[in-house]
Amino acid sequence: MYAERPSTRVPGAVLWSVAAGPGADAPGEDVLPDGCMDLVWSGGGLLVAGPDTRAHPTGPLPAGSSALGLRLPPGAAPVLLGVPADALRDARPDLADVWGARAARPWADAVAAGGAAALEQRVAAVLAERGGRPREAAVVAVLAARATSAAGIADRLGVTPRTLHRRSLAAFGYGPRTLGRVLRLQRVLPLLDAGLPLADVAQRAGYADQPHLSREVRALTGRSPAALAAGRAAR
Repeated sequence: MYAERPSTRVPGAVLWSVAAGPGADAPGEDVLPDGCMDLVWSGGGLLVAGPDTRAHPTGPLPAGSSALGLRLPPGAAPVLLGVPADALRDARPDLADVWGARAARPWADAVAAGGAAALEQRVAAVLAERGGRPREAAVVAVLAARATSAAGIADRLGVTPRTLHRRSLAAFGYGPRTLGRVLRLQRVLPLLDAGLPLADVAQRAGYADQPHLSREVRALTGRSPAALAAGRAAR
């Protein structure tokens, strides 16, 4: 069983949990690119889910076990971790491998004792101390408004395209064009869940046409829009 809720302490973050019943393993599923990074507690340790450029398959969750995580909004995790996002792209390292065992152990101990609330509290404290999300977070707002030209975004933010690309790699794990593709995929998902015709999904999400939608969804998820919609409906 999976559940999630907005964080009350970390703006833009989401707390989530998943648990397998006592009788059988919970099946794995693909985690789709969303521009976010997660801190995940599972099996007695913390790991970092880096920014994805493709669907990331997760294995089955053993019967009677559970996992929880805090999904940080784009640009926040590098501030928390002190590591550029592109160093963690498409990766799932243990927090101890990112920070070292000595620095990561108090976090693991705190989550073991206090669960999601302890994780949320620690993340909120560090982000508040370090100033929260970087200024590159403004890129997300521009892309959410469906600006697609990297040069146009750079101009609006008062930087060169090269500087924008370099800062975006560090903040998000990929450049503004790829981030835009990922954010557009996230606009697709609720439209597919609502059962809209694919031509309407393409138009509302900002694709040139239905073939463009199909190419982009397949590139990012490994499935056609129809197959993706069917899989989500089955869950």
